[in-house]
Amino acid sequence: MGLRYPPVYRRGTKQGEGGDRISILEISVQCEGEMPLGVYLRTRAGISAHMLRRLKAVPDGMTRNGALIRSIDAVRSGDRILLHYPEAATQTPNPALTVPVVYESAQIMVCDKPAGMPVHPSMLHRGDTLANWFAAAYPASGFHLINRLDRNTSGLCMIAKTAYAANALRGSVQKRYFALTAPGLSGKGTVDAPIGRAGDSVMTRCIRADGRAAVTHYRVIRQTPHCTLLELIPETGRTHQIRVHMAHIGFPLLGDDLYGGDCTRMQAHALHCGCLCFPEPLTGEMQTVTAPLRPEMRAILKGSL
Repeated sequence: MGLRYPPVYRRGTKQGEGGDRISILEISVQCEGEMPLGVYLRTRAGISAHMLRRLKAVPDGMTRNGALIRSIDAVRSGDRILLHYPEAATQTPNPALTVPVVYESAQIMVCDKPAGMPVHPSMLHRGDTLANWFAAAYPASGFHLINRLDRNTSGLCMIAKTAYAANALRGSVQKRYFALTAPGLSGKGTVDAPIGRAGDSVMTRCIRADGRAAVTHYRVIRQTPHCTLLELIPETGRTHQIRVHMAHIGFPLLGDDLYGGDCTRMQAHALHCGCLCFPEPLTGEMQTVTAPLRPEMRAILKGSL
């Protein structure tokens, strides 16, 4: 749903004194009567409490009609509010990287991340990540990852360009995955099993009674003599959730050597985020974005790999 009194927005950026990127959000107030700015921002303009605290800490964080304003000061319809807030530091740009963009608006973008690309830099991946690509492709935007994909998981990855959009989208993005397993699974079902760390491992997860609640719905879409194509909808977002749940019921993903999958035809687990449904942050209008299976998954389905 949209906001009760939808404000008019315009965003831009500037450089702060220390070189930090400062996002500028313009709001044309629309409300009945008067109300404190802080109340208006929280209840009518979709500004989080955390973001409001950050705005208060910036010397010129909030202005009304060109003059500084406090969160307790009253605003009325027609007031022009400018919010200046620092974005998180971006990673080192890498213009050599290429990632397809499948949806973009002023506040967000959705790309089709290839398998093998991490989303964040790490000790072993300093400059070849989605964050490095984004820093080069969108130098004037903040990097706020909405749905994180494992390095070898392909598919749709949403990035908010501003802290405002990231807050507006929190908990409102519906994800649909597609995966390949060995033949034998049929129908549909739900795996409801808690997930936790496997021993002292930093990476590996397992089903354990003291783990965090995790629920995954699955449905068989297609059966072939050599694989099964599944549609999966996770209710929760635990690390490796789909991979752990499918291994738990005896059907690990193809290519998933960490959880016992068959790796004879592919070396990266056969998991793809193929559909995202979400509301546009400013309008509330629902959007659906899709991305086809990556080539090696299609080849296995056709029996040519």
